[in-house]
Amino acid sequence: METRRQRVRMGELRNVKHDTARGIVTMSRHRSSRRFISLFSGCGGFDLGLIDAGFTPVQAYDNCADAIVHYRFNVCPKVAQEDLTQFVPQHSQAPDIVIAGPPCQGFSTAGKRDLADKRNHLLPLAGRLAANLNPKVIVIENVAAAGSGAHRRYWEETENHLRSQHYRTHTFKINATEVGLPQTRSRLLLFAWRTRREIKFQLPSISDGRLDEALSGVESLPNHVPEPLKPGSRDYQIACHIGPGQKLSNVRGGPRSVHTWNIPEVFGKTTAAECGMLEFIMRIRRQERRRDFGDADPVSLARLRKQFKGQTQALVGSLLRKGYLRHVGTDLDLCYSFNGKYRRFQWEDKACTVDTRFGEAQLFLHPNEHRPFTVREAARIQGFPDNYVFDCSKRTAFRLIGNAVPPPMGHMAAVFAEALL
Repeated sequence: METRRQRVRMGELRNVKHDTARGIVTMSRHRSSRRFISLFSGCGGFDLGLIDAGFTPVQAYDNCADAIVHYRFNVCPKVAQEDLTQFVPQHSQAPDIVIAGPPCQGFSTAGKRDLADKRNHLLPLAGRLAANLNPKVIVIENVAAAGSGAHRRYWEETENHLRSQHYRTHTFKINATEVGLPQTRSRLLLFAWRTRREIKFQLPSISDGRLDEALSGVESLPNHVPEPLKPGSRDYQIACHIGPGQKLSNVRGGPRSVHTWNIPEVFGKTTAAECGMLEFIMRIRRQERRRDFGDADPVSLARLRKQFKGQTQALVGSLLRKGYLRHVGTDLDLCYSFNGKYRRFQWEDKACTVDTRFGEAQLFLHPNEHRPFTVREAARIQGFPDNYVFDCSKRTAFRLIGNAVPPPMGHMAAVFAEALL
């Protein structure tokens, strides 16, 4: 019997197609024989989705040697290592579709989101190179943040160029949960087409993904090498205090946040009065704002004196010495003011975005074991098939997986692309 885990790995999506008469996506056993070229292919997650939908790869291009090796071994031998800022792909026969997944680091809210990041220009470059290959349909993927704020200029530049080449365009926002994956990964897909087709970009209903079902049966698979935290280590002691659905966070209250002052064996003992001051600062730094940026402000000594009166000097001095408070100019703020580390997911829930750091225990913890996720577990959450083998270091494997387009997302893009042809 087919398990939900198997369905998460594109089983449900294999029967999805477009109903031309109604203009919407429906379920069918139709298979395509369309040809596609892949730009900025990475290790081939996007491509696997199209291949699973029946599309035929013509050629893939990327500049990462590790990605090329894994693409060639796991996806298709028709891949070339090229710097697409210096190399212009040329093919005598136009493909039906060109797909592209240019780097997202300059757009991502998980990074510096630098407007001047040179990699941002790879997005409009992808549009120009794709249009130069003269396909009927183009699909370009990037993070959702590429379409917001000042960074949107690069997305609009891409759209405008494609329209100047007589393509019609549509931007479609999709979350990995909508294709059955157990992670909240929001992405933009830019569709461009030079056909007369009209469709509704509407997703069919797909079963929700859960971590317990997605990770079932990984024990004997390649790349599943659990690395338990060493008992007694700092990471282990912190992990012992983090329950399912919780994280280490000094800047949020509620049952989902565990504070450093709740782990005295690691961060040092505190008195009840000191905990009271720390919890007060945790609340007030977000409630009484003085700046119009960021999500919190340091707290003034005068504000603390108003609340704690004669105890203020002694409490502040002690918490500064113990490393729980720090000076920010003349004000005071919490140490460890990150939103959350050591996030432990729940079996019945979803993970956050699988990124290149998903294998670090300081960031993400297994639901019920004191360890980080394995490479195979990350690949499962991304929707990679179990026969995709990562023959490289763990760090490289997580980078390849985190940078990839989830194959089920690629499959759904293929369904829309087929409908536009």
